[in-house]
Amino acid sequence: MTHPADGTAPASPGAHPSGAGGAYQPGLSGAEVAERIARGQVNDVPARSSRSVREIVRANVFTRFNAIIGVMFGIILVVGPLQDGLFGLVIVANTAIGIVQELRAKKTLDSLALIGEARPQVRREGAAVQVATGEIVLDDTVLLGIGDKVVVDGTVTEADGLEIDESLLTGEPDPVLKHPGDHVMSGSFVVAGAGAFTATKVGKEAYAAKLAEEASRFTLVKSELRSGIDQILRIITYLLIPTALGLIISQLAVQRNDWQEAVRRMVAGIVPMVPEGLVLLTSVAFAIGVIRLGRKQCLVQELPAIEGLARVDTVCLDKTGTLTEGGMDLVDLRPLTAEDGARARLAEALGAIGTADSRPNPSMRAVIDVYPAPEEGRWRVLEAIPFSSARKWSGVQLLEPGGTEGSWLLGAPDVLLPTGHPALAEVDELGAKGLRVLLLGRSPLPLDAPDPASQLEPLALLVLQQRLREDAADTLRYFRSQDVRAKVISGDSAVSVGAVAAHLGLPGADTATDARTLPTDPGQLAEVADRTAVFGRVTPQQKRALVGALQSKGHTVAMTGDGVNDVLALKDADIGVAMGTGSDATRAVAQIVLLDDRFSTLPSVVAEGRRVIGNIERVAGLFLVKTVYSVLLALLVVFTQVPYPFLPRHSTVLSSLTIGIPAFFLALAPNNERARTGFVRRVLRLAVPGGIICGTATFVAYALARADHETALKADTSVATLTLFISAIWVLAIVARPYSWWRILLIGVMAGAFALVLVVPFLSDFFQLQLVGWRDPLIGVAIAGIAGCLLEITSRVFVERKEQEADATA
Repeated sequence: MTHPADGTAPASPGAHPSGAGGAYQPGLSGAEVAERIARGQVNDVPARSSRSVREIVRANVFTRFNAIIGVMFGIILVVGPLQDGLFGLVIVANTAIGIVQELRAKKTLDSLALIGEARPQVRREGAAVQVATGEIVLDDTVLLGIGDKVVVDGTVTEADGLEIDESLLTGEPDPVLKHPGDHVMSGSFVVAGAGAFTATKVGKEAYAAKLAEEASRFTLVKSELRSGIDQILRIITYLLIPTALGLIISQLAVQRNDWQEAVRRMVAGIVPMVPEGLVLLTSVAFAIGVIRLGRKQCLVQELPAIEGLARVDTVCLDKTGTLTEGGMDLVDLRPLTAEDGARARLAEALGAIGTADSRPNPSMRAVIDVYPAPEEGRWRVLEAIPFSSARKWSGVQLLEPGGTEGSWLLGAPDVLLPTGHPALAEVDELGAKGLRVLLLGRSPLPLDAPDPASQLEPLALLVLQQRLREDAADTLRYFRSQDVRAKVISGDSAVSVGAVAAHLGLPGADTATDARTLPTDPGQLAEVADRTAVFGRVTPQQKRALVGALQSKGHTVAMTGDGVNDVLALKDADIGVAMGTGSDATRAVAQIVLLDDRFSTLPSVVAEGRRVIGNIERVAGLFLVKTVYSVLLALLVVFTQVPYPFLPRHSTVLSSLTIGIPAFFLALAPNNERARTGFVRRVLRLAVPGGIICGTATFVAYALARADHETALKADTSVATLTLFISAIWVLAIVARPYSWWRILLIGVMAGAFALVLVVPFLSDFFQLQLVGWRDPLIGVAIAGIAGCLLEITSRVFVERKEQEADATA
């Protein structure tokens, strides 16, 4: 039902403005609401925008690698000494950091979700009241208007051209016309008309309980970054088990007289195989990204959406509400007839039409602002059909001052006028200036006729001006500079959309395409979609088809929108971005919601995604180099039957100074490199040769030191530790490029910290590091230098291939 704007009851029981159907329901009384709340018949499903605290703790503590490290730590606690168990404290610190950062992200998401939460209207004691979704009770009368989401299940009691889109539930794209007595399900939304329904299922009984949770959950959905890391971890697990078993057997065989030393060196060989910090840093990087974007009023409903938008190469934009502000101004009324008094009659008619729409869209709001309601009794509304994006017009049947009846239609001129009509030339001329034009016409046919526009008499053109967003041009320039193509897909006329796009400097705006001429063949549509930048007169189904066509050409597509006509495309796009003031339905299906409607926030999301992806790829190389050289050293030790070169405390020093601490800073640094596919391939391309070089250099230095029978195992271990540190810090220096002052300082501090471990007596005793003589340490340094040269050659090849891939992608 097209209820009055204030939601109050009509003047008399059973009367329905605009010819609405169904019996008027005054709604529940305060006592009835309280009674239902007491019985628990309330829609109290908790809205979850994030994982619970318990889930966060469990996900960070009970991991596969924490289990491995925990067992190793328990063994060290038995055999001692405690300094060999330092790696256990690192795991505790890493887990704590992960929990704290995810809790901070949870707090941010929960607070932002409250801001973006839908607040439906219910009628209680004859008056409309806006309530939270969780405050709806059983038998409440819930009011519906264009763009509203059905938040609980119910039965329609009032309907005025009420059309419900159930595509999110059934997959059927066509809206369903609802009549009193029909059922509505939560998760559907209104695309045309207005009405009301009585809530029959609330809380966990309603379908909304599942849908709302899925729409706003802090999900860790599948992404290339996460799936790539999972793939790497599976490979490591397969390598770790046989290597660890061989190491255990070999160390027990070598150290027959000292089983405790054998166990310690066995643990030292297994622990560095585990890239325990890689998963942690990925979660922390995502969580910090959520917090940073939250401060800019950007709600990330699914974490990998940050990554996804960074991988996007095509952004589809809806003109209205995205490139332009929601408000419009009526700047001119141009009568198409020369009759005396035509302008005054049109003004009265427009005022009467405005009274029939209690939830006007921006165009109708601009008309209402200029033309107030006519004198009472002169014009009377008999029936009304609200605007539908599928029809492209709205209509009101009026009883006119002379006693005649007529259907007044207001909508798109190129839809309502026949091809070749003289007024269309004027419409195109105005549209070329970026103005929006509506046609007002009168038809003698009733609104319920098969085609009331077939006998339309054109009466006037209404010229409206849209306000462009101040940040739109700068944002489009940013996307262009980042090799991201922008495409405008709008329901407005192609000429008007092209003019707005041209004003904003969008390439290809001069060749706007009318979607009514688009081919239906998927292959042909994909070709047109790929080469065209601006589309006009696009239906909701065509928006969806265009997104699919671009995806079929291998593009990663983001779709922005704020209206219900954008929902299907938002749902199918790789990344959906909704405006905070848009419809409930768009916010429900989008992965990212711009709560303050600032289009200029999108570059921040792209930059955050690129920071996460680029830096995780960077630090993943560090962690996997360690895994590769650890596995190689373990295999060499097994085959040569020598004691493992390190104790757990040595592994802790090496891991912390060359990987753990530097990786934390590198993972949070700025990074604007464009995201590309092939994460696993690129990471392994550096990690495998780098790990082999470091592991081989370390074992050669260790073997040469052992050949000098005058030195003890402690001195041999010290030489191996020195060689591996220099090789590993060289890898860090390669990964940290391009250099900045803080990155050079970071490398210098790590090198200085290791030097302190070697020269400070307390630290060298604590970590059992003692360089004896000059020959073996110098040989170790020389071998590390050769390894560094090989690493440089490897990195040059890696960088060249990386640049070739980037050029090919561009």
